Amino acid sequence: MATIFYIVQIVLSMTLIGVILLQVKSASLGGAFGGNDASIYTTRRGLDKVLFQFTIILGAVFLVTSLIILLLTRS
Repeated sequence: MATIFYIVQIVLSMTLIGVILLQVKSASLGGAFGGNDASIYTTRRGLDKVLFQFTIILGAVFLVTSLIILLLTRS
């Protein structure tokens, strides 16, 4: 049973990495240190909004599967 969750965990982690990498836009070194404040407060539209919400859902599912694996392998 735990093997199925391990496989799901691997697929989720690869998908989560891919979705996060797709979100990267205009993230330069100057923006990391506050050099570009205008891009922080923009509203998300279209594909950017979908990717953002999908990332949150994937992160939550990843957390739940991690807890399930912990409970299954605890004994």
